[in-house]
Amino acid sequence: MESPATISTENHQIEATWVEGLKDSLPIVISYIPVAFAFGLNATKLGFTPLESLFFSCIIYAGASQFVITALLAAGSSLWVAALTVMAMDIRHVLYGPSLRSRITQRLSKPKTAVWAFGLTDEVFAAATAKLVRDNRRWSENWMIGIAFSSWFSWVLGTALGSWSGNGFLDGFPAVEAALSFMLPALFLSFLLASFQHKQSWTVTAALAGALLGITLVSIPAAILAGIVCGCLAALVQAFYQEEA
Repeated sequence: MESPATISTENHQIEATWVEGLKDSLPIVISYIPVAFAFGLNATKLGFTPLESLFFSCIIYAGASQFVITALLAAGSSLWVAALTVMAMDIRHVLYGPSLRSRITQRLSKPKTAVWAFGLTDEVFAAATAKLVRDNRRWSENWMIGIAFSSWFSWVLGTALGSWSGNGFLDGFPAVEAALSFMLPALFLSFLLASFQHKQSWTVTAALAGALLGITLVSIPAAILAGIVCGCLAALVQAFYQEEA
């Protein structure tokens, strides 16, 4: 019969390391750098300094929401309106932690959890969920720190490169600069097309109608909030009627 010490050593050995987390983050890194580059480029074009662009990516680290908050601030919106808009856009992140915790069987360390929770983006959450579903015993907080830190660093690096390029580095390459500037609309268009399925058509339609009404009657910030609220309400109503049926 194996001793408890042997069993504990074996369990420790099968856990994924932070180096494996770095390796598993490569697909995320590849997708983050060009989008972050476009953000840095866009932010400097809107009048923000490279240091301010880096601040957004280091502290806020909110992906597409960073494009929105810089556009709102550049358009003259108040800081509170921009902050509330981004919070409404990213409210889904509140559910990521509890969702993962329900699948995690290991005991968590509060300091480590605080580190990797900061980097719990959509892509990192998807990778962690896949890891827990595929091989729960190998999931570890060290692995989470590896994949979260690498993803965050790639976003910051891409922002730094884009901010530097926005200071005139791409003036001799107008086609490249135009393509990178179009990355944000392309990103949102891909999200829209991916979500436009038959069962979600009412939700998407309601969100678009709310946004159109907001931008027609009030302003761009109001359009964003109206689109979010109308989409969420439509999804709740649709879910209610599906349960009743």
